Amino acid sequence: MRHPARFGIALAVALATAGCSTSTNGSTSADQSAASTANSARSVTSCGRQLSFEDPPERAVALDQTSTEILLELGLQDRMAGTANVKTKIPPQYGAAYAKIPVLAPKIVTSEQLRAATPDFVVAGSADLYTKDRAGTREELGALKVPTFVSAVDCPQQNEAGKGPFDLLFADYENLGTVFGVEARAGRLAAEQRTALARAREHGSKVKDRPTVVYLYSVFNGMPYVAGKTGLPSEMSRIIGAQNAFDDLSEDWPEVSWEEVAERNPDVIVIGDLSERGRPGDSAAEKRAAMAGHPVISQLAAVRSNKIIEVPGIELDPSVRSVHALDLLAAGMKDLGYDR
Repeated sequence: MRHPARFGIALAVALATAGCSTSTNGSTSADQSAASTANSARSVTSCGRQLSFEDPPERAVALDQTSTEILLELGLQDRMAGTANVKTKIPPQYGAAYAKIPVLAPKIVTSEQLRAATPDFVVAGSADLYTKDRAGTREELGALKVPTFVSAVDCPQQNEAGKGPFDLLFADYENLGTVFGVEARAGRLAAEQRTALARAREHGSKVKDRPTVVYLYSVFNGMPYVAGKTGLPSEMSRIIGAQNAFDDLSEDWPEVSWEEVAERNPDVIVIGDLSERGRPGDSAAEKRAAMAGHPVISQLAAVRSNKIIEVPGIELDPSVRSVHALDLLAAGMKDLGYDR
């Protein structure tokens, strides 16, 4: 990385004169009060690294859609210097806020593109965005005095034992709230989503016979990609009273064969609709057609009986939207007659 001096952006020293950013849902006096504590140093730990801030960031860059939408949900669009790698349409509730933010790259941002945005904080949903051929390593950015944040969901080995993906996701909200001085807003978001999680668990407690589920995320070159053990859907399954049929594969979204899907003979198939991404095999309709046209899969009871639940594909990866998929899954299990 060249010209590191361009990263030397002075942080704001008086947020009161700049004002608190306006949330997509509106700011509150509690948020403004939290932001007024800017002069006190704040620290969080992210994926094994301690990050300390004398003042809240003013030029944050989000490296992916997950991070972008969390920051927008926290009302931080006025503190963002850029975003990148947006795979699907931004939800309508974030549209006006998102329009204010420069798009550094439609796909994965490079170190040169990131450098040009002169960030004072970088946020990513996954650690693999911090490589030499992408945004730059965390070590490189740290040497340039640019703190880097990675979602706790992507580094569970660095977190407390026993915490599930949703707990780690909610911890992200709270840690980012601490960094930006919007603790009250972040706390409300985490509390609202914990309530949704409890609601899904209540539905799950009524599900009988613990049905097996295959999560069909994508069909690429005719081959299915399904949820493995380390992906969020395994946790979703446990919450709604089901079992991920590919829980023995230690990957997030492994490629398998249709014959392997048939061998698992799932009770229910969950289709992730990625229509907005636009690749062949992404839409729910294409996935249904692929199953209906396969001589073996078409004969599965789940396919013949239409025991299929459709959810937005992006919600099957950890994000601020994932609790919505939980509601859809819980409702789908009820509609399919699995409630006691």
